Amino acid sequence: MAKPGYGKRTAPGQQPRTRDDFALLPIRERYVAGFVDHLPDGAAMSVKQLAKQLPLYGQQAISTALKTLSVAGHLRRVRCAVGAGDETRWVFRTFWSRTAHDNEWWTTYLATENATRATAPASPDLAAPAEPSALTAVPPQRTPPQPADTEPSQLARETPSAPPTRDTPPAGHTGDTGPSPAYLALARLGRDDHRLGLSADDCTTLEPLAAQWLDRGVTTDYLTNTLTAGLPTQIDSPAGLLRRRLIDKLPPRLPATPSTSANTPTHRLLVECTDCGRPGPPEALPDGLCRPCHTTHTTGGQPSPDPTQIAAVKAHMANLRHLLKPV
Repeated sequence: MAKPGYGKRTAPGQQPRTRDDFALLPIRERYVAGFVDHLPDGAAMSVKQLAKQLPLYGQQAISTALKTLSVAGHLRRVRCAVGAGDETRWVFRTFWSRTAHDNEWWTTYLATENATRATAPASPDLAAPAEPSALTAVPPQRTPPQPADTEPSQLARETPSAPPTRDTPPAGHTGDTGPSPAYLALARLGRDDHRLGLSADDCTTLEPLAAQWLDRGVTTDYLTNTLTAGLPTQIDSPAGLLRRRLIDKLPPRLPATPSTSANTPTHRLLVECTDCGRPGPPEALPDGLCRPCHTTHTTGGQPSPDPTQIAAVKAHMANLRHLLKPV
């Protein structure tokens, strides 16, 4: 089986399985197609893994067989983006159909699949975890019924007083969990570059300024790179230099409610050439092959070069032979 999100995907619109499903294919392609057809969804479909499971043929033969099956209309290799935000990654899948389909069917199906993914939420493989507040929310407690003969004054005396609230921690600190990310970013500057060594008091003083950067959506790496870019050779006052940079280079504050188009991840689906792996839209790869590979497959070999290129090569070689003649 492949990693979660990768591997084989069964296409819809297939006829029931029969003994003559791949009778029109050559023996090697029939052998590979029969094996792939019985694989479950999510099975590994790489040439290397298939060659391990099919001992009669090597990787080159399996690659050629998959290319023939793609031209016959049984499979399409695609790559698609899953996840959202910083966790977006590309996964590789192989759509398989026992019933052969033409290019128009595959183009329509993959376009529909692409539109479905564009409107669907992020993939559950990389879905963001629920917010801690939602996981630890305490449901409202019901007030226990009180006896009818209990006086309000007695209830007030029996109700325990609320515990005293703790003081709110200063901006940038995380309470008992340790130093804030802004404090740690400032403290690490001296470890990375001795010219920016700060004391504990300097980090505490500059921490509110660095926290403003993180509050505006930048990462600690962005903050560190901005503070350490283009430093002079000698720094007499690291705290003064960093204070000036934290104030002057403060990034702009983005809108609190970004537009839907900017916030919604784009789940693109690209067809991959079965032979060389070049990606592209479905309509640009007929038979699942890019233009050079499709030309090579239809001509049965390398495409014939342009006659003008042949003449240019011959003229260049004649010139080289002329220059090599002894004077």
